[in-house]
Amino acid sequence: MKPAGGLRRVAASTALLLAAACTSQTSEARPPASSTPPASSTPPASSTPSASSSPSEPPSGSPSASPTRTPTEPPTQTPIEEPAEPLRRFTVAMSGDVLLHEGLWSTARLDAAAAGEPGMDFRPLLASMRPVLSEADLAICHMETPLAPPGGPYAGYPLFSAPPQVTRALEWAGFDVCTTASNHSLDQGVEGLRRTLETLDRNGLDYAGTARTQREARRPVLVEAGDATVGLVSQTYGTNGIPIPDDQPWSVPLIDTDAALEAAARARRAGADVVLVALHWGLEYQQAPTPEQTAIARRLLRSPYVDLVYGHHAHVVQPFDRVRGKWVAYGLGNMVAQQLTEITGVYDGVTARFTFGERRGGGFRVTRAEFIPTYITPLTTEQPRMRLLRITDALRDDSEAASGAELRAALRRVRGAVDLLGAREGGLRLLRR
Repeated sequence: MKPAGGLRRVAASTALLLAAACTSQTSEARPPASSTPPASSTPPASSTPSASSSPSEPPSGSPSASPTRTPTEPPTQTPIEEPAEPLRRFTVAMSGDVLLHEGLWSTARLDAAAAGEPGMDFRPLLASMRPVLSEADLAICHMETPLAPPGGPYAGYPLFSAPPQVTRALEWAGFDVCTTASNHSLDQGVEGLRRTLETLDRNGLDYAGTARTQREARRPVLVEAGDATVGLVSQTYGTNGIPIPDDQPWSVPLIDTDAALEAAARARRAGADVVLVALHWGLEYQQAPTPEQTAIARRLLRSPYVDLVYGHHAHVVQPFDRVRGKWVAYGLGNMVAQQLTEITGVYDGVTARFTFGERRGGGFRVTRAEFIPTYITPLTTEQPRMRLLRITDALRDDSEAASGAELRAALRRVRGAVDLLGAREGGLRLLRR
């Protein structure tokens, strides 16, 4: 559970404190015990025998009680073991693309009007996932689209310019940080890229990926997760043909395994206990990872600097897998989107939740891997408001936002997709509650 007030970025230049300090305890040295054990109820014997001592011992004050008597050696004291400091553990949740089409902001307008408020309210759209996200020690979103000025103009596909009001709802839902490197990062030019980061800043969300300055691009992104520190690296395969400015090549980080490993190493040196790499990659609408995806994942996970890899962009759920004992989630699908296509699965999504535990010998590893299937209700004449549903909850509660048949079909698709490479045998579990 994250603390009140949310999480903030950890200053990379701040030295980390030790997790715990040992304190020494002193105890009074005991005098040697009498050669005859005292009654069980008596206190420890001293060099001056008490009335309960053996009759062979002269009474206190007797002339035969020689002050030069050689004392017996004190018994060896069994050292008191200090309780071991509890090993650290934390949970991190990451969700799929925040891809804001027109139907999502028309829904936000209707929800604001229903509450008697002007503008847009994206909170009802995201409300079903708030318990999961706010409970995680660290929750990460993927802001795929650039954000517009508060009054617009707004635009959907192909050159997105999304309502910035969504950031307040993302923070309200429990997100702490967003990755921002995507193929749409430059849809509104460098100005839109800067505005997006400034909007995230104003609304209490950290970010990793795109950058406004070279210094910002090189600075490790470190965020708190319980008592641990997590480093976050974000890259994208490209920018849809929009050229990255020659004088700002660092503004959008393209996928480069060497650069990703360098960034992960910098994060470690700056104090990260765990490093996650988020990649915008793969082929749209293709469930299976490409050979390039699997090769990149294997190379990254060979490194001691990288603990987990996960991805976005395909707009359908892709499989989870274990590589060298570490996890990769190739694609989390869409968290919220309105893609007008007949392709099955674009309204499905998955939120991954990983529990990291500290090893006694040092370092962290994933001790539990879980997935939470989600479903976006399509915009229809009968259903003019879109909703993000946690499928298992919606089935249990008999949600009116989607039929049982829709939800069960989406659940089957998500379960099949995440297990395409046998992740269940590796320990992946469905988180039902």
